[in-house]
Formats: sequence, structure tokens, C-alpha cells
Amino acid sequence: MGRRNRNKLFTEIEVTDAGAKGKAVAKTPDGRVVFIDNAVPGDVVDIQTTKKRKSYYQGTATEFHKLSSKRTEPVCQHFGTCGGCKWQNMEYRYQLEYKQNEVENNLRRLGKIELPEVTPILGSKDIYFYRNKMEFSFSDSRWLTQKEIQSGENIENRNALGFHIPGMWDKILDIKKCHLQEDPSNEIRNFVKTFATENEMAFFNTRQQEGLLRTLMIRTTSTGEIMVLIQFYEDRKDQRELLLQAVAQKFPQITSLQYVINQKANDTIYDQEVICFQGRDHIFEEMEGLKFKINAKSFYQTNSEQAYNLYKITREYAQLKGDELVYDLYTGTGTIAQFIARSAKKVIGVEAVPEAIKDAKENAQNNNIENVEFYVGDMRKVFTSGFVAKHGKPDVIITDPPRDGMHQDVVNQIIGILPERIVYVSCNSATQARDLALLDAHYKVTAVRPVDMFPQTHHVENVVCLEKRS
Repeated sequence: MGRRNRNKLFTEIEVTDAGAKGKAVAKTPDGRVVFIDNAVPGDVVDIQTTKKRKSYYQGTATEFHKLSSKRTEPVCQHFGTCGGCKWQNMEYRYQLEYKQNEVENNLRRLGKIELPEVTPILGSKDIYFYRNKMEFSFSDSRWLTQKEIQSGENIENRNALGFHIPGMWDKILDIKKCHLQEDPSNEIRNFVKTFATENEMAFFNTRQQEGLLRTLMIRTTSTGEIMVLIQFYEDRKDQRELLLQAVAQKFPQITSLQYVINQKANDTIYDQEVICFQGRDHIFEEMEGLKFKINAKSFYQTNSEQAYNLYKITREYAQLKGDELVYDLYTGTGTIAQFIARSAKKVIGVEAVPEAIKDAKENAQNNNIENVEFYVGDMRKVFTSGFVAKHGKPDVIITDPPRDGMHQDVVNQIIGILPERIVYVSCNSATQARDLALLDAHYKVTAVRPVDMFPQTHHVENVVCLEKRS
């Protein structure tokens, strides 16, 4: 006997909110919350549920009875299939409103802490073409649209250069024009695809693990420098050089043209040798006269303009007078540490990724910054009482942890030190709220400001200032 279908259809339900992971939110007549993947707050829709949990449903809007006034026409032809810009159908001012609400709700509901008035979210000047790094995947069996499938036509050329379909590791959506990175990004990607197809170069097949072309990465900087890295699977020198020469000739403005030959099961390049084909093996980003060297493996905030604004807020909240010892935890490539160094007596950065610390030290040297020191290792193992005894008790701690937030050992170590001030930068206000609750007995939140680094998506950064309770 087949399993009974528990999915339900709810009719004419008003969508009331936008929630975690960009889902729209509604309430069903039976009192449960339902998360919808294709609606905007203010829509009135029929909802077909796809999953049932104890206290909520997941579902899809199947019919729209009324369209929300918060809607706008998506600019991208790939919207709805590509999972990259889920909020393109919502006006930007409302995107900011829901991001602000999410931050405030998480801090109050999950953190259960007293908050000052939250400063309005800092929106991005550019709501399209704001990313400085994009990665595209090659595939010889591209994702077909519903229209193509229904046509019944035999499509011989299935080559794609684009993005993974959400939740499908082996399906690639071919991208004609992406609105996330400014030109010549689209021109470069489209040229590479056309040239490779015309010259019968094999696009990668994930299931069979075969093919020449695997991924394409494009990085740009605010100073106009461009890095292009093509990842090959098969080591075929003639075809590799033919493609790289063509790219170099077509786009002489490329600063750094590099490649990787990667025959592993996964396409990460961090354990691979990167070979420079033409130009430098790095590009430079600039910020307030500081230069940051970025190589193929470097981490750098992907929205340069908003990264600058984020760092300015961080520096403002740190309230440095020039005589402070500052610890910058999860320092990455040391951008914040160097950005605030001229305002502090000394800055000590700690980070788990050795390559990031190597970049941090090199950038500090190139910028002639002598009052910063960087240390590598797992945060909870490096940031200990012995470390503090050796390097001095910090007056201010800046912390910018990954999405999971700080390990409880790290929080406990901060409480053991009790610096005068903490500036907590977070890309996940839910885990940030958890950590703030742990610090609440000793610290009062005195300032909060969300920053929108990623327009058209639900992601939001948040900066919090904490002052030691007297």
C-alpha cells in the first residue's frame, strides 16, 4: 500500500512576512506557519505544501489571486531558476526593511537582551553589479528549461557555463547575463563558452568525472584590475594554451590570467597549484590608501564598497584614541586589523587559515604597518590565557567569526579577560544573538547597525558594540 500523501492545498492565503533563508512566510487556517519559496509579502496565494513538520509547513505558491505592492519586475532573465538572487522580485527598500527586521527579531527573540535603538540598515549604493568575485561551472549536460523539455526537440549542444541549480550538485544553468558582477565579466564568460564550443573543447561531466573545462573564476577590484582563472580537469596543453591565448588576446585589460589542473573529485582549488599564464599572479584592492594583495586563493569581502562601509562602522564602534591594544579575532587576511591600525597602539590578529595569515603579513609589510602582529591556529586553541599573558590584555576586541559564531571556549575566554569594549561583526545574526546572550551578564549592547552586503538576497551583516558593565 502506497504512503498516504500528507501534502495540503490552502487557498487564498495572505503572505505576511519574509523569513530566514529568503523564504516568504504565511499562516495557514490551522495556525501553522508555512514557508514559501516563490512569493512576496503582500501576495494573496494558493499554497501547495511540499513538507510538513511539527510546527510548520514548506510549500509553493501555485496561484496568485493578488500581487503585492512590494513587488518589482526582476531584471534578470534567469530569475526563478537560478538560486542566486531570490529577492529580485521585491523592491529594494522592502528588502532592507525585512533584513533590518530579521536582525532585530533575532537579537531580541533569540538573544533576549536589552537593545538600544537599532540604527537603520546601511543599504548598498549599487544593488546590481556589486560583486568582485564570481565562480562559474562548466557542464556538458546543462539544465533544460520546462519550455525546452515540453518542445520535444532534440537539443544536441548541451554545453553550459553558469551556476548550479539549487540542491542539484550535477545540474548547471547556462547563464547568458548575470547582474552580479560588472563588465567585462559577462563578456569574458560568454567568450570563453563560445570559443571553447567552437573549438570542440570538452565541458566537464560531473557524473563521469571527465572533460577538459571545469570552472571559471573572475575577480575584479575597484581600481579596475581583473583576475581570470580557468580550472581544467584534463591536462591537454594544446587546447589549454589555445583557450588561454585567445582570452589574453581578446581581453588585454586582464591583469592576472591563471589556471589550475585539478583531477580531484571536487573542484576546490585551495590545495591545488595555481599557475600564472600571463600578467601578475595577483591583483590589488585599495581602501583609504591601503593596498591589499589578492591572489587566486585569497579571501576578500565580495562587495568592496560595502566592505569599506562595514570597516568604517567597526572603527567608529571601537572608539579608538591611539593608546589601545586591540585583538582582531577571526582576522582573515587582516583587512580590519590594518584598517584600524593607525588609530590604535597595537593590533593583534588571529586566524585559523595559514594562507590568510600569510597574506595578512605580506599586506601589512607592503603597507608599512608596523604595529600589527598576526598569529595562525584554531581560535579556541590559540586565544588562551597564556596567549593573553604573553601579548597583553586587550582594551578592545573585534570579532568577526564565521556563520556558526564563536565557540563557547572563545566566549568564556573573552569573559575571563573583560576588555572595555567588544565590536562583534557577524554574517549570521542568529548565532550572534546566542553569543550576545552569553556575554550579557558582563556587557551591555550600546549600538547595533546592520549592513547590506548582498542586495537581491536575504543575507545581511550586522555590527554590534558592547560596553563592559560597571
